[in-house]
Amino acid sequence: MPLPDDELAVPCLEALVAGTFALMTCWAAPAAQAATSPGRQRLLMARKIVSNLFFLKTHPHASPALRQVMANAHARWVAVCNAAGHDKTPVMAAELCAAMPPEAAGLLH
Repeated sequence: MPLPDDELAVPCLEALVAGTFALMTCWAAPAAQAATSPGRQRLLMARKIVSNLFFLKTHPHASPALRQVMANAHARWVAVCNAAGHDKTPVMAAELCAAMPPEAAGLLH
């Protein structure tokens, strides 16, 4: 049985939270055998964490309290990512939103 279009466009809340926490754990203790330099690996993980937190703070299935916690975490991780950025390219919420498919953007606002 196919899923409705709205279920395909919105990532599962629990999976997104679990994946974000896994990334945060790896960011705190990066693998020694990483294919990229440890600093670059941490920057890439931080950018993905920022992206996930953006989606969590606007997720339609999250409670208002969880959205607020994720919004606060998002702001802090944007600062972490920008401070650690070797390429000096700031991570902005608008950049993340622009990368979203239009049908997903409509569901998350």
